[in-house]
Amino acid sequence: MAGTTTEVRPVAIRAAGPAVPFRPDIEGLRAIAIAAVVLYDAGLPGLGGGYLGIDVFFVISGFLITSLLLREMAATGRLALLRFYGRRARRILPASSVVLVTVTLAGYHWLGSLRGDEIASDGRWAALFASNFNFAAQGVDYLESPGAPSPLQHFWSLAVEEQFYFVWPALLALLIWLGLRHAIPVVLALAFVASLAGSAYFSPAYFSPAGRAWEVGAGCLLALVAGRLDRIPAGVSAALAGTGLAGIVVAALAFDDGTPYPGPAAVLAVVATVLVLAGRGDAILGVAPLRWLGRISYSLGLWHWPVLTIAAEAFGPLTGLTRAGLVLLSVVLAILTYALVEDPLRSVTSRPR
Repeated sequence: MAGTTTEVRPVAIRAAGPAVPFRPDIEGLRAIAIAAVVLYDAGLPGLGGGYLGIDVFFVISGFLITSLLLREMAATGRLALLRFYGRRARRILPASSVVLVTVTLAGYHWLGSLRGDEIASDGRWAALFASNFNFAAQGVDYLESPGAPSPLQHFWSLAVEEQFYFVWPALLALLIWLGLRHAIPVVLALAFVASLAGSAYFSPAYFSPAGRAWEVGAGCLLALVAGRLDRIPAGVSAALAGTGLAGIVVAALAFDDGTPYPGPAAVLAVVATVLVLAGRGDAILGVAPLRWLGRISYSLGLWHWPVLTIAAEAFGPLTGLTRAGLVLLSVVLAILTYALVEDPLRSVTSRPR
């Protein structure tokens, strides 16, 4: 593929999971997902389905968030929603705010005032976690954009994820208040089936929270049975993780921009991710380099897309070497953001009462 402004593709932003018992395989799985989408966005030949990292992140996040909520319910019998949303805000807002401000200023500097105004408008939607609605209203085609894509287009997936988390914990709290805790699996399963059916039988809508909810819901459903996963024999567990990882790799290599997405094809990526999470592939995914990349994956997801798109729009077609350099620059920015913003502010807690 020649380097043009329309050949890099937006990646999803993944807001890392909550404070759950550390699993090195999940950190490694994040690394696989972010590597797939970054290399896809950079135009690496042969990785036509790298965008499925979006689905992997959605499943991981659903699993981790629901695990946290279920543990809190078991320990206290209720959900502290304000505390939950406070943790989410501390986790995602500092780094995303830095990127939004920086990218908007960079747009004005390198792309001019008119383009800068457009990017600033996209930034306002992103700050409200409504990017997906903004781009859907504009008629943006995620995989076949005819013009220069917005440097903030990748914020759509963070919006979808946060919209889900605005509804799901509140629904859990309502069911607990109504004394219907036993109905949680049924409600979740019905929502999962409805979302999956809508994704399969209607036109794939990249930016639709309803069409993506089943992907997050798959992780949520797995969290409901997470206590039984430790009973799986070691050999079976390794086989599950290996099969799931192979499924992710096959999908990333076999899919391309012409694959209807997130329709039935997304099932492969979602099921594969569920298998990896169920199998706990520590031996494969728990190695130090993958854990390191997984640790900075949120910041890397925030930075690499605007770095690639602004450079392509400002300076014209990018060579493969230039793209590689921009990816390295994105990694450096991600490391700095993680070390100076993301990690320090994530650990800040409210004052005890």
